[in-house]
Amino acid sequence: MVSCQALHSFLFEYDTPRIVLIRSRKVGLINRGVQLAILAYVIGWVFLWEKGYQETDSVVSSVTIKVKGVTLTNTSALGARIWDVADYVIPPQEENTVFVMTNVILTPNQRQGHCPELPDDKTECKVKNNCVPGYVSTHSSGIQTGECVPYNTTVKTCEVFAWCPVEDDYHIPKPAFLQEAENFTVLVKNNIWYPKFNFSKRNILPTINSTYLKNCIYDSQTDPFCPIFRLGKIVEAAGQNFQEMAVEGGVMALQINWDCNLDRAASHCVPKYSFRRLDNKDSAHTVSPGYNFRFAKYYKDSNGTESRTLVKAYGIRFDIIVFGKAGKFDVIPTMINIGSGLALFGVATVLCDIVVLYCMKKKYYYREKKYKYVEDYERVSISEGRGKAKLLPPLTLERF
Repeated sequence: MVSCQALHSFLFEYDTPRIVLIRSRKVGLINRGVQLAILAYVIGWVFLWEKGYQETDSVVSSVTIKVKGVTLTNTSALGARIWDVADYVIPPQEENTVFVMTNVILTPNQRQGHCPELPDDKTECKVKNNCVPGYVSTHSSGIQTGECVPYNTTVKTCEVFAWCPVEDDYHIPKPAFLQEAENFTVLVKNNIWYPKFNFSKRNILPTINSTYLKNCIYDSQTDPFCPIFRLGKIVEAAGQNFQEMAVEGGVMALQINWDCNLDRAASHCVPKYSFRRLDNKDSAHTVSPGYNFRFAKYYKDSNGTESRTLVKAYGIRFDIIVFGKAGKFDVIPTMINIGSGLALFGVATVLCDIVVLYCMKKKYYYREKKYKYVEDYERVSISEGRGKAKLLPPLTLERF
C-alpha cells in the first residue's frame, strides 16, 4: 500500500535542478575527461568512421554469368569425348548462380521393365516372402513386384518394376571425372543502382577495354577489377582444394561488395570481390555431403521403344552475392547526430554527481549544498499569519 506521506510527496512536491560550483581538481578532471571522451566518440566514431553526416541507401543489383571452357575425357564406357559448356553447365541459365558439373555417374540404356534391386541389408532376399509387392525400393529406383530374383551368381534381391538396369551410385569416381574444370573461367557482369541517389554503375569499369577483357584473369594483387574468374582460383581463395571439392561437389559464394562514398568522385566507387565456401565441410558431419542431383536424357529407337541415360551430376554451385551501401551528405542526419552528441554531454554531469554525492569523503557536505528543501510560500505565510493572530490582545470597544 502507498502511504499518505508518499502520495502527498508525489502529488504536491516538485524537484528543480540547482547549480552548485564545486572547486575540486578530482571532480574537474573527471568532468573534463568524460566530456573529451564523448567529443572523441561523436567526432571520431559517429562522423568520421560511421559518416553520420550522410544519407544512406542499399544497393539494387542484377547479375549475368557466362562460363567458358572445354575438356576431353577418354574412358572405356564413353570413349573419347569432348565436354563443353552445353554439357556441364546445368541448367544453362539461373538467377545469380551457376552450376558447373565436375563429376558424374552415368547409367545408359535404361528401359522400363523388371530387374533386380541393388543389394543391401534391406533388399537382399532368400525367399519370395521377403519382398513386399507395391513397396517402394530402398533406393527409390522402382516398385517391388514381390519376387526374389538373382542379382548375380551368389546374391538374390527383390525384383522391382523400374528403369532398368537400376543406378549403382555406391562408388563415386575418384579423381573427379572433369578434373580440368578448375581451369574453366566465368565472366560475371554485375549492374548496380542506388535509387535514392539515382547512381548506377557496373563491375566492368570504364577503364576496361575489350582487349584487356579478353586476356585478363582476376587476381587480388595484379588484376583486382577483372570480372573474369578461374574456377580453381575461386575455390583456392576460399581456402579449399578444388580437386577434393570436385569429387562430391559443394557450394561457393562469390561476393561483390559495393560500399561507395558518393561525396567523392564516381571513379572511387569500385567493386571488391571476396570468396567463401557456403556448404558445411566438417569431418564430424559426413551425412549427404557435397552437392548433386539427377536428370535424364531420353531417346527412342526406330521401333519407338523409349530409353534414357540417367545422369547423376556432382558439381560446384557458384552463388553470386551482391551487397553494399552508398552514402552522401545530407543536412538532416547531420543535425540529428549533432543534437544527439550534444545531449550526451549530460552524461558527464550525471557521472560527476554520482562521484560527488556517493564516493567522496565530503559527500554529506556536498549533498547538503546540492539539495535544499523549501516549503510553499503561501503555506508558510498562512501558518505564520495564524500564529500571529493567536498572539493579538483581545479587542476592546470604546464609546464616544
